[in-house]
Amino acid sequence: MPRLKQAGREMGNPYANQIFDLLFGDRDPLTAPGTATGTPGNWWTVFNIVPDAFAHTTDGFRFYRDPKRVIDPKLRELGQLRAGYLVGSQFVYSQHCKAAREVGLTEAQIQGCRHWSVADCYSPVERAALLVLERGRVDDGVFAALKAHLSDEEILEFTYITCTYMMHAIMSRALRLEYDDVEDPVVEIAAPGDGAQDVMSMVDTD
Repeated sequence: MPRLKQAGREMGNPYANQIFDLLFGDRDPLTAPGTATGTPGNWWTVFNIVPDAFAHTTDGFRFYRDPKRVIDPKLRELGQLRAGYLVGSQFVYSQHCKAAREVGLTEAQIQGCRHWSVADCYSPVERAALLVLERGRVDDGVFAALKAHLSDEEILEFTYITCTYMMHAIMSRALRLEYDDVEDPVVEIAAPGDGAQDVMSMVDTD
């Protein structure tokens, strides 16, 4: 379950209710969850506890899909896909695998974003875009490679959209939304017996 409460149609948020109709039909998103892509849909119900946040984030989705955008949708989806993978968000990564197919990325390009530096399925501009995804640490040489292919407007849109999705990925993990409602896999595995054994003390013969 998400770490925060949820709000459905009873919240009286007309904008959210329109989205709920699109995603859930006539079902109650709280008692009968589930979207067409297989997610529970609790991203929307958790954000609906603060209607302004719901509107803000949904407007962000509209922004990147607006016909006025100049960035190539394939580059946009590469950025969003890589952001989800880098942050470790199963939800963002999984959803944008599907979105990447919709805009025409090949299966090799989708899977290759996990190991893009040794993948041979990307064009020079796609490789340049993947180069910059280092959480803001971008060398001048890397940025020059990007500017060789894209306008300033395209770079700004790409950066804004990608960083927005890094935020979404982080929030999804932190709040345990959708497919990110999982326990942290990095935990101690108990040793046999009383669990007090330190393997290094066993092999240290000095």
